[in-house]
Amino acid sequence: MSRATDKTDKQKCLDCLTQAIADLHGRVDEHQLLTISNLIIQTMTGPWRSFHTPNHIFEVGEGGDQVEVIAALFHDLVYVQVDQGISVNISRYICSYIKEDQEKLVILEPPELQEDDIFRLVLMLFGFKHGQSLLPMSGQNEFLSAIIACKTLQTMLPLPILAEIAACIEATIPFRPKFESGLTCSDLLFGRLVEANEVFEFGWDDEAIATIVKRAVRISNRDVENFASPDASCFLNNTWNLIPETNHDLKNGNSYSVHGYRVSMQKMEGFMNFLSPELVFRRYRDEPDEKSYYKLLEQTKQNLEVSRLYLGTKLTSIAILEALSFRIGRDISLSTMMGELPSPNMPVVGLEQFLPEVTNPCEPTNALETEVLKLLDKGRTVDSSYDVKNSPVATFMVKSMGFGEMQRMLKLAKDFFKGTLTAEELIASCDPQVMAMIKNAVLTLFDIRKQTLVK
Repeated sequence: MSRATDKTDKQKCLDCLTQAIADLHGRVDEHQLLTISNLIIQTMTGPWRSFHTPNHIFEVGEGGDQVEVIAALFHDLVYVQVDQGISVNISRYICSYIKEDQEKLVILEPPELQEDDIFRLVLMLFGFKHGQSLLPMSGQNEFLSAIIACKTLQTMLPLPILAEIAACIEATIPFRPKFESGLTCSDLLFGRLVEANEVFEFGWDDEAIATIVKRAVRISNRDVENFASPDASCFLNNTWNLIPETNHDLKNGNSYSVHGYRVSMQKMEGFMNFLSPELVFRRYRDEPDEKSYYKLLEQTKQNLEVSRLYLGTKLTSIAILEALSFRIGRDISLSTMMGELPSPNMPVVGLEQFLPEVTNPCEPTNALETEVLKLLDKGRTVDSSYDVKNSPVATFMVKSMGFGEMQRMLKLAKDFFKGTLTAEELIASCDPQVMAMIKNAVLTLFDIRKQTLVK
């Protein structure tokens, strides 16, 4: 990110906070808000952030009321697994409440814990307990982000408003199923707000509490609205921004290994197969309305189907390249097998240049296969720093063998990943003619390098 963009984001963050607090009749402290804005943007532009960036928090807050805007700015402030820890700048707001124990963050217990009303409130709204270990996928980041939001704003906003902000941040804990009782996470949040209302004497009635939960559902759904993008390519663009946040080796351009790239694809493919539309979007009472909710679910279902076939096909092709790379070594870079990523400053030679045109390609059998083949062949609409937009090897294999055969190969590839199938067995299971052409393309790429080297 350029300095100019960083400065613009800080100003936008400052303007959003200032306006929201003024509209909420809070006490606007310009110096403190400038410090908070700098803190938010500095954290959100960390070296590993590629999706959870300033642009994301502005989008989540867009169209929301003042409480939603503030919650959106803070909701991804802590992201331990992305940032590889918690920066000194934000840790000072939470170090009184947590400790690190055996590589886990744990909520302190009295008497070591010096509790205050802010911490008691956030603890209650999240349903957490003293001495509890925090888990990355079960509210750790959102809990700590909510504490920081409330602590930094405690002199500017009253406790009931801070409770509403914390409730919105709690709702951004993603992908939570219904409980065996049939209750949803929104139902539980309602109950915790009832408890907080009684303990802190906020004076809310049940209708006011339900309104707070509905607002929380709105921000939760905007946080994941990319899943319901009307364009599957846009959905995949954002997916490709997510991948390097927790697969940091991909930041190293042309040096990441075939194995590392495959593991990244494998994680995302597994995640997409775990998800269902009902895990992504929520509905509480009439928020959103029934028609809008089912439209979100239907579009998400389509995008998940596209992403599963797309990622599964790419995973099959990278498995073949990984199996071939084992003939050279166990930690071969992807650029060794496929050529370096395209660069505007110098021409590059890539594997795709040596794969033959498929003269009699297998045709897609349905609309889903047609869309995925287009995405593989023509590419996603946005470049990423660690990958090309299109998928030449996967496209070549699909056109040569069809999606059905690629799905059969995917099952074998997963056995290869588990170690129950050897690299040579995986290679032998592939169509011999297809395998021969891929090997020939790799050898031709090596020959080109050899010729360049001996000039």
